[in-house]
Amino acid sequence: MRHALDPALCNASRETQAMTPILMLGAGRMGGAMIAGWRRAGAFASGELILRDPHPGEAAIAAQAAGAVLNPGADILRTARTVVLAVKPQVWRDVALEIVGDLAADAVLVSVAAGITTQALAEVFGDRAVARAMPTTAAAIGQGTTSLFATGPEALGAARSLFAPLGTVVELESEDLMHAATAVSGSAPAYLYAFVEALAAAGETAGLSPEAAGHLARSTLAGAAALMAESPDTPAALRQQVTSPGGTTEAALRVLMGTGGLDGLLDQAVKAAVARSKALGK
Repeated sequence: MRHALDPALCNASRETQAMTPILMLGAGRMGGAMIAGWRRAGAFASGELILRDPHPGEAAIAAQAAGAVLNPGADILRTARTVVLAVKPQVWRDVALEIVGDLAADAVLVSVAAGITTQALAEVFGDRAVARAMPTTAAAIGQGTTSLFATGPEALGAARSLFAPLGTVVELESEDLMHAATAVSGSAPAYLYAFVEALAAAGETAGLSPEAAGHLARSTLAGAAALMAESPDTPAALRQQVTSPGGTTEAALRVLMGTGGLDGLLDQAVKAAVARSKALGK
């Protein structure tokens, strides 16, 4: 007996075939997070990945063991349908110039290099369809957040297919907004980790052992973030729910949200990240 196939599944399969093999230029921290996330989600088979990195990370080595091709010759590079530029912004041009002559003329480029504009990418990669993405490393566990901008529907579709299995995708209407998205999202995990460090250090100063302070700060903020992800309430509403009038939390928030507190510091931090993003693109 013949069973009808789900049209949506058929379309997804055709889209995947149209964009693979995927060439990863850079398989370190961010590239590795993407590789790990795809394997976790079953989005792309390891055999559909071509990895190019002189110092591949653990995720790349694991993918190679499962069938990915690592550091192949030009004949393999030429088969790539989608090229992901996942190297540091400072070295992207050198890396691109090494391989651009070996890429198929109709390969789609998706760059996760912070600050590098589509205009700069076109100077090296020519008139290929281009998308820019700013993901977070939580992509490795399917909880990443990715900001996207693309020059056309082909590149946008390819980028969506790459990052949708890795978490939340936010499409931007203007490339100029990538700087702000980088500052608010791409760099933000480090802000949280720095906050946890500072909170744990303050706990030690208040008398807790380093172990207790570290566990309390880390697990409490991880739990709060998980609750925020599941709750329909705004962050402001959640804050108010745990802030009793005249209580300890209110006393602490007067400091954190007062003059010279979080609002001003984060405004300065985001502006600094935006400025650096713009400088990297020059």
